[in-house]
Amino acid sequence: MLQDRLIKAFSEGLEISKDLVTDELSFQGIQEWDSVGHMTLIASLESEFDIMFDTDDVIDLSSVAVAKKILEKYGVGPF
Repeated sequence: MLQDRLIKAFSEGLEISKDLVTDELSFQGIQEWDSVGHMTLIASLESEFDIMFDTDDVIDLSSVAVAKKILEKYGVGPF
């Protein structure tokens, strides 16, 4: 299921519990999602879904909800 894969990518990329991965989770909303964590998260999402984000999407990815919309742009989804 796509939602499970998304949760896995966020959990592993940010090294957080899967329970913390909700649509409201946002950049700098938790200690682990800082600028370094953001780049690790991007790599985790790209690996999980076999895509390559463009620069604008890397910058725009600011929450789980936004990540879903961006992934749909790359043909992943709907969630």
